Amino acid sequence: MTETKNQSILEQMGGVSGLVYSTLPILVFVPVNSIWNLTVAIWAALGVAIAILLWRVVRRDPIQPAISGFFGVGISAFIAYRTGDAKGYFLYGIYMSLAYGAAFLISIAVRWPLVGLIWGFLNGHGNSWRQHRGAVCAYDAATAAWSLVFGARYVVQSQLYDSDQTGWLAVARIAMGWPLAAVAFLVTVWAVRRADSIVARDTPETEPDEADTSEALPEAEDAQKLSGKSDSGA
Repeated sequence: MTETKNQSILEQMGGVSGLVYSTLPILVFVPVNSIWNLTVAIWAALGVAIAILLWRVVRRDPIQPAISGFFGVGISAFIAYRTGDAKGYFLYGIYMSLAYGAAFLISIAVRWPLVGLIWGFLNGHGNSWRQHRGAVCAYDAATAAWSLVFGARYVVQSQLYDSDQTGWLAVARIAMGWPLAAVAFLVTVWAVRRADSIVARDTPETEPDEADTSEALPEAEDAQKLSGKSDSGA
């Protein structure tokens, strides 16, 4: 059961391969821009994103992460083209990190931690976990972990952007990408296990309904009468 939960969460992120694939367009973009020019680098990054999407289709892997990744690369490439600067490629990711970090932090403040909402949607249990304080605290911890990841990405990469460190921006983007996501994922797995165990512990077992019991009694009495008639007839 736990293994299935872990796989379900990881699959929504594209799996381990999806996390690794997300770094490939950047690994191509920066050196191609250094060797040739920005236009070639943009098309190279888009080509890699398309290749990843087609590869996942051929392998019949979940393609939603690849589609999201392709659109992300497309938007990043468009910004780089419009600004005429390679560092513009990273601007979309920087501000998305700020937006995600703020959203996760606000969800904790309003007592609707996003990790709990997302997991409740994925497993079909809805928001029943909100009735259990311990479960809410567990999801608060996981949501805080993701907020820290996004916040750290924004702070570090925005500083590198302002100082025109395009090469180091690529390094930071990769180093703060799936490695940090893996740490937050481990915290998420712990929170899911903790919250589910609390909900299961605090939820009383279903007791027989009184209405069902009352309906069963006449049936039992009828069976006894029929049995008595059979014995007297014998």
